[in-house]
Amino acid sequence: MSQVCEICGKKPQVGCNVSHAHNKSKRRFNPNLQRVRTVVDGQTKRIKVCTRCIRSGKVVKPA
Repeated sequence: MSQVCEICGKKPQVGCNVSHAHNKSKRRFNPNLQRVRTVVDGQTKRIKVCTRCIRSGKVVKPA
């Protein structure tokens, strides 16, 4: 399942876990995505949206 925000296109980033001994292993930082019912072209649709888009008001929720 893709981890991409359908509004802003935010995707996972790649980084490292760093231990106390400074050993590094690869990891992914996933965006905080939520499945939200929203109005798209006059129809109610369920899309994956990051929490930043929800908070900033880029998502119109159905009445």
